[in-house]
Amino acid sequence: MRIRQMAVVGAIALAWLGGSAQAAQMAPEEVERAWTNMVLLLTRHTPTYSPPVASRTFAYLSVAAYEAVASGSDKLQTLAGQLNGLTASPAREAGASYDNSVVLETTMSAVIKTMFANTGPTGQRAFEALTEKLEAATEDGVTADVIARSKTYGAAVADHILDWAKDDGGAVITNMGFPTSDEYKLTPGPSHWVPTNLIVQQQLPLLPKWGGNRTFAMPQDAKCDPPPPPAYSEDPSSDFYKQAKEVYDTKNSLTPDQQAIARFWSDDPMLSWTPPGHWISIILGILARDKIPLDKSVDILARVSVAEADAFIGCWKTKYTYDLVRPLTYIKRVIDPKWETLINTPPFSEYTSGHSVASGAAALVLTSIFGDNFAFDDNTGQRDGLNPRKFASFNEAAQQAAMSRLYGGIHYRAAIENGLAQGRCIGAYTVALKTWK
Repeated sequence: MRIRQMAVVGAIALAWLGGSAQAAQMAPEEVERAWTNMVLLLTRHTPTYSPPVASRTFAYLSVAAYEAVASGSDKLQTLAGQLNGLTASPAREAGASYDNSVVLETTMSAVIKTMFANTGPTGQRAFEALTEKLEAATEDGVTADVIARSKTYGAAVADHILDWAKDDGGAVITNMGFPTSDEYKLTPGPSHWVPTNLIVQQQLPLLPKWGGNRTFAMPQDAKCDPPPPPAYSEDPSSDFYKQAKEVYDTKNSLTPDQQAIARFWSDDPMLSWTPPGHWISIILGILARDKIPLDKSVDILARVSVAEADAFIGCWKTKYTYDLVRPLTYIKRVIDPKWETLINTPPFSEYTSGHSVASGAAALVLTSIFGDNFAFDDNTGQRDGLNPRKFASFNEAAQQAAMSRLYGGIHYRAAIENGLAQGRCIGAYTVALKTWK
């Protein structure tokens, strides 16, 4: 199934554009959507692409696209000096002609080729096929000198962004992100995380150092840390026990719609676009539906991707600060040894909820752009047979994404509610970026 899916990835990425590339040169905003859609597809087929890793790639890709367009825009200003460690991108030659479709195709394909160097052979073939199709679609009707100049410039921007990415702490992923026993030791005690499955590789938690990575818009010393979770206790009168009991009772009495919500937002690695990809998928649908022009399109994708990447860094810092036991472990030990969750428990500690932090950040940024009460359909799971869901606002979607983790049986309420607040705090730094002149 996976081979068949990846073999047609290039065709899918173009087909969803409605075939416009065949009639005339592809517009640059369509190029950005096509390559971003390809990254969604590659993400679910590349083993190292856990949610934090996916968020990092979306951020660098979207910032590269933004900088490539901003350099030739009279509306946008550079993010250099605003994002941590980002220096000025190469400048366009004064008075010379460039084609933004060609520039974007070159920039984005170069970033993706590096970021997905470890994807499998079918992914590589899909990437090469889409590159060939998009090169033809973007160069149609453009003079040879403009093509050459635009390609040279696009490659220079990609090199600049990739060089910036090299020393952020997340560039090298070994063993799919799981440490060895020489690198990490489990903390003893009943309150701390222990493995929740028998997979050998997952007996130690995922990416324990990710919280120390260089952030993007959020200052390294930002004060977005949530309050501590309730103190661990096995006393039935304690707050901790009550929160665990809520998870237990909720999962045992789920309505059909709550079950559907848990599965809709499950976003498991290798089975989906992952949580940051889910929000990118939402944005791609809005961009296409509302025919968002290029300057606004690159701004939206850059802002949300940056907020998501910072959200996962901040969340992972919190996770490894508290190293809290998962509901599955606690409930089996203290309440009901036969209890099981509805969805898979991820292989890392509980507090705070990554879905909640990421969704809080994304909703804040998108609301700042589109306003509250902005209705949209989320078709993210349609290819996997999941019915689309309708939302009246981004905050409503974020709340549902966060609560889906309670329904799934994998998070306590404190991780959900404090995670949403943590995400909003982190997202505020991205909202503060100056992108428009």
